[in-house]
Amino acid sequence: MNITQTFYDNMASQYDKLFLDWHSTTREQAEILDRIFRDNGFDTSARILDCACGIGTQAIGLASLGYNVTGSDISDAELAEARSRAARDNLQISFKNADFCNLSESFSEPFDIIIAMDNALPHMLTASDLQAAVRSITRQLANGGMFVASIRDYDELLKSKPPYSPPYIHKTDSGQRVSFQTWEWNDNRYRLIQYIIDDCGTPQVSRFECEYRATRRDELTDLLLSCGCRSVVWKFPEETGFYQPIIIALTF
Repeated sequence: MNITQTFYDNMASQYDKLFLDWHSTTREQAEILDRIFRDNGFDTSARILDCACGIGTQAIGLASLGYNVTGSDISDAELAEARSRAARDNLQISFKNADFCNLSESFSEPFDIIIAMDNALPHMLTASDLQAAVRSITRQLANGGMFVASIRDYDELLKSKPPYSPPYIHKTDSGQRVSFQTWEWNDNRYRLIQYIIDDCGTPQVSRFECEYRATRRDELTDLLLSCGCRSVVWKFPEETGFYQPIIIALTF
């Protein structure tokens, strides 16, 4: 089991604590993605693969809008959490353990849209790993398909290499919750430690560790074009309402 699997397996039961209201977030993000899909000629008849679905944040939101969604991830614990949440919302979503670097091993059919949100691609720690992921994803798209992903704004972050992210502070019924990350940089890679502190009188601290590679927009754009995409466009938070830059790639 690699560091990414361990990170998400350990976080599965607490991942929703990163949001003030996880259910509201699923709806808000689904509406943002729905606008992107429709702006590019797709509607709820599109077959969607969320290839880094986690606990289902985007997959569940999109399914609630009527999309046919399949979710995949490398974390069994997060997949179990996603299945449970989808069942509670009476949503029919197929979830499967799959590595987005080798999607053809798990899926025989192509998809109209593949998404990988919430900074999933920068888990690829080398240029060759990222190339394998992009090649795998684009090969799983139908003709005229679309890939949508979000990553942190590493073009900006690499200028200063900040040692931490600003904290999120959420009020709870019994106190408050504080979540933040520390980042230890080594060239263009960094070790991230996610802290979640539940302060309900006696503070409870959870700690999760992972590693990322800061991926510049030009690198990802060039990879998608070299893997057969005809168009690659970046959209920024002030334009979409999403908290990270979003890349939209269309295939022939």
